[in-house]
Amino acid sequence: MSAVSVYPMCVRASRGLLRLRQGARGSTAPAALDVVRALSADTSSSSATGGLAQAILQERLQQQQKTQDQPPPDGDDSDHKKNEQGEDKKQKENTAYAKKMVLRLAGIMGLGSTVGIVYIFGSNSVDEQGNKIPDEFDNDVPVIQQLRRAFKYFKDYRQMIIEPTSPKLLPDPLREPYYQPPYTLVLELTDVLLHPEWSLATGWRFKKRPGIDYLFQQLTPLYEIVIFTSETGMTAYPLIDSIDPQGFVMYRLFRDATRYMEGHHVKDVSCLNRDSSKVIVVDCKREAFGLQPFNGLALRKWDGNSEDRTLYDLAAFLKTIAISGVEDVRSVLENYAHQ
Repeated sequence: MSAVSVYPMCVRASRGLLRLRQGARGSTAPAALDVVRALSADTSSSSATGGLAQAILQERLQQQQKTQDQPPPDGDDSDHKKNEQGEDKKQKENTAYAKKMVLRLAGIMGLGSTVGIVYIFGSNSVDEQGNKIPDEFDNDVPVIQQLRRAFKYFKDYRQMIIEPTSPKLLPDPLREPYYQPPYTLVLELTDVLLHPEWSLATGWRFKKRPGIDYLFQQLTPLYEIVIFTSETGMTAYPLIDSIDPQGFVMYRLFRDATRYMEGHHVKDVSCLNRDSSKVIVVDCKREAFGLQPFNGLALRKWDGNSEDRTLYDLAAFLKTIAISGVEDVRSVLENYAHQ
């Protein structure tokens, strides 16, 4: 190969390497490929010289691609892991600090609420003129006065929830010339006479059980009918009006008349002001008459079935007891206590 042919080859190779370096600054392989294609296009004058330059450039390109494909050094990985660990540690510290501040804020709010409650409910009662009414705690230290009055208030409130509103829930029996039925029938409202149903379109609705009117008509001359429900008066009062337009129900008792025991609203027969031997309690929960189990008759919970005939059968059963003149209904209901 002559010096004349070698010189152009070196010039082309130098130009190619210069272009390759400029393309490598952008770290893109397509730029290097463009350089190779450009050099290939310049080989029209000398195929041998162009082939040699192209071979040199391809070798450099392969070396560059191998360098790019190599994984980063271990030092970079370790630095990256250290950064991640530092960020995780910082995040955990921030979370712990936030939790600590929330707990402190909750403690301050709880303490403030406690002080406010003791101050409000531990103060003396006042009369119509705004004068303080003396009580048994006036001789104590002011702080002790507040605490004892607040404790007494909540104790009385709890007792009001647990105990019936009165030891005599019903007035005294009627006397002549008025007629007092010989027996007293205590009926639950929910799932015995009515079934609550809810739908997205109508909300809460109460379905009337078949046989209510028949039950009232058959038993009114023989029984003093009392609706005693665990529902609140605000809920139950309009419902009773809707199922008893003729006024067969003589008395209505609500949740505040029950005795709250072990999570259940219990109906205490001894508070009805009636002879317990003549009282029948009908409910779908045995816990409702747990204090006097032989005064109760437990029905199956009504699921809203329109073909139900339970109240018709109940009317016939209770009418038989009354007509037979049973002296103590507990002797009869005892046989159904475990059914």
